[in-house]
Amino acid sequence: MPPPLPEITGKDAATLQEEMRKGRINSELVTAIYLDRILKLDDNGPKLNAVIATFPDAMSEARRLDAERKAGKVRGPLHGIPVLLKDNVEAAGPIPTTAGSLALADNVTNRDAPLVARLRDAGAVILGKTNLSEWANIRSNTSTSGWSAVGGLTRNPHALDRNTCGSSSGSGAAVAASLAALAIGTETDGSITCPAGINGIVGFKPSVGLVSRSLIVPISHSQDTAGPMALSVRDAAAMLTVIAGSDPADAATVKADAHKRDFVTALSADALKGKRIGLLRDRIGDRPDIAALVDVAVKAMETAGATVVDIKDSKSGLDGLGAAELEILMTELKADMATYLAGLPDAKAPKSLADLIAFNRAHPEEMRWFDQSLFELAQTKGGLDSKEYLEAKARAARLAGPEGIDRLLKDNRVDLLVGVTNGPAWTSDLVNGDHYTGPSVSQMPAVAGYPHLTVPMGTVEGLPVGLSFIGTKWSDADVLAAGYAYEQASNKRVAPTYRSGPAP
Repeated sequence: MPPPLPEITGKDAATLQEEMRKGRINSELVTAIYLDRILKLDDNGPKLNAVIATFPDAMSEARRLDAERKAGKVRGPLHGIPVLLKDNVEAAGPIPTTAGSLALADNVTNRDAPLVARLRDAGAVILGKTNLSEWANIRSNTSTSGWSAVGGLTRNPHALDRNTCGSSSGSGAAVAASLAALAIGTETDGSITCPAGINGIVGFKPSVGLVSRSLIVPISHSQDTAGPMALSVRDAAAMLTVIAGSDPADAATVKADAHKRDFVTALSADALKGKRIGLLRDRIGDRPDIAALVDVAVKAMETAGATVVDIKDSKSGLDGLGAAELEILMTELKADMATYLAGLPDAKAPKSLADLIAFNRAHPEEMRWFDQSLFELAQTKGGLDSKEYLEAKARAARLAGPEGIDRLLKDNRVDLLVGVTNGPAWTSDLVNGDHYTGPSVSQMPAVAGYPHLTVPMGTVEGLPVGLSFIGTKWSDADVLAAGYAYEQASNKRVAPTYRSGPAP
């Protein structure tokens, strides 16, 4: 009988890297363990449906990186660490990039998105693709987060009947279940932070333009970004250090190299000392159990040296932001999707949003659980030079940025904002769709393109709730440092239980 595999459940990438450095484990063994866990927890057992596919060369890549280590070459903190990619991010190999849709089931491009190339250069093992809310949750307002026609419904490892939020559903669930220590998510508005919070892990949405979006299935060039999902803030910072940087093919990243740094070196358990933190008190909601978690978090931040200031009017002056954001997303979805589809190597691939709409109408399995009303709305929009779009873009940028986050920071004389990322996960319901009712602070940083970090804050009946840290444009290092200091002072991440029903 072979010896039992080492235990890696709940270990972050930094811990695994240290154990590899000491020779206790190697990348081949870690990769094998993750593949075994995917088989036992994702494909069988609880059947999380978090991972759509694994790359057949993952083990050979791990062995190659072990050989490099043995020869004295270690590329950095991600050397030999397996990483999962959300399935709207292209990666070379035989695995298609589907965005969860059957329309892209054969979309094998054999191209690495620039962020994937950076991960490979840093020594990461590209392990597989994660499930997601189909089309990153932009097809319908009546969708169920975590469901795609390709991957089915992702289950929350903390409670299998509960939702994973979205759209980076599989990435959040997979990291929480230790199917990999690290995953890439993408966000347009809440799609990294909500599934990270609900699955009880760390998620970081960088400043828009810090990470390339090239060869990622798009929604909006104004708001889209990729970012790390991890078990710890340190891991998120290490991953961001690797994937950040300018890309000539993505005009938004022209300033990325100027703002790129080793984000791990900015982390300190003392980062909250002397800081003034603005708590978005009016966005907590009316649940006393969530308010109690916030009170404990405030005490932890104060113990770490921060002064926490209540902000009770963060919603004032933001009328029209939601309508402006919708106009931007719908107009850019039509234009940006056409650009992406036109660049696919497969001549038979859909070439426009209209093609996707027609495909969905012709395939009942795509439309079984919800419609494509947002696709259809986007198809009615004009181009990127339309008056409605240009006015909405100017209004949204002003309201979310200068008159939103920046005003709150200035008027309250605070360095950063904090708020509740999510309420406890709701019961998944494919018939009726999502019924998310918890607090959320994702919209302003999403629309403004500012950084947003979520860190575990505790649980409600065993269901994780996250604490959000928000800063101004390019303050990514400061946001990560503050979140790290809170994480070290609070230590609120909990292991999933895979329970099948309500808490006892």
